[in-house]
Amino acid sequence: MSEANINPRINSVQCSSPAGLHRIAYKEWGDPANPRVLVCVHGVTRVADDFDALARALCDTYRVVCPDVAGRGRSDRLRDPQLYALPQYVADMVTLIARVTANGDGSVHWFGTSMGGLIGMVLASLEGTPVKRLLLNDIGPALDGAALNRIADYIGQDLRFPDFESGARFVREVSASFGPHTDEQWHKLASDVLRQEANGEWVRHYDLALAQPFKAMGVERARQDEAVLWRAWDAIACPTLLVRGELSDLLSHETAQLMTTRGPKPRLVEIPGVGHAPTFVQPEQVAIAREFLTGA
Repeated sequence: MSEANINPRINSVQCSSPAGLHRIAYKEWGDPANPRVLVCVHGVTRVADDFDALARALCDTYRVVCPDVAGRGRSDRLRDPQLYALPQYVADMVTLIARVTANGDGSVHWFGTSMGGLIGMVLASLEGTPVKRLLLNDIGPALDGAALNRIADYIGQDLRFPDFESGARFVREVSASFGPHTDEQWHKLASDVLRQEANGEWVRHYDLALAQPFKAMGVERARQDEAVLWRAWDAIACPTLLVRGELSDLLSHETAQLMTTRGPKPRLVEIPGVGHAPTFVQPEQVAIAREFLTGA
């Protein structure tokens, strides 16, 4: 593979919402003419750069496309924070897929971590879906309420750090559930989601207004959303792999087991010593993805 195809490229696509137009940035690896496309989508406060290790490992087989979901990283913030929800995210991904599959048949394989898995799950459930193979990383239709409240509280905190080292320590502490990583890997996980402002302070690289839809969700709305997600799960027909961190507080073992009996009836792989969510930067985790996605 040429050096140009090993190194990532940053591109963007224009998407629409009821509040207007916005730009979705995406990082892509591999031959831009490759008709085999793998879309990798991150968790609620993470970014496209999370998939650098996985993309580097798989770009010999795929054109790997890793978007920053609206409100995160290099992508635009939405004018109406209430649009930070699955319908808008799915619509944005449909636009992105149309752009990046112009050289192929319009189909993609999908790797989704947490929120990225929910987006993939909804997209894969639709009639005529472009998703032909689906890997869900520590996510399902039923999510633990206490864990969701923890995430909602965390998202909306306007935290500011005097230097990168302070911010990196915070990211490492709050992300301890990711499991064991080297100091170099923790530095990368922190640098991906921290940015320096003009006044020298370091902040997290997303729109704090992401918290508003979480805070507006009541018990009844949560029940309705879960029912919708189970219906989506039951409508998925493509080959699916479900990965769960053994210690996950978001996706219970019981829910994961139930998922294996319904819908696409996926194989379940649980990663020991890891909570929410496996980062897929470790070689043994990358190997799980490669085996399922490519059959290698």
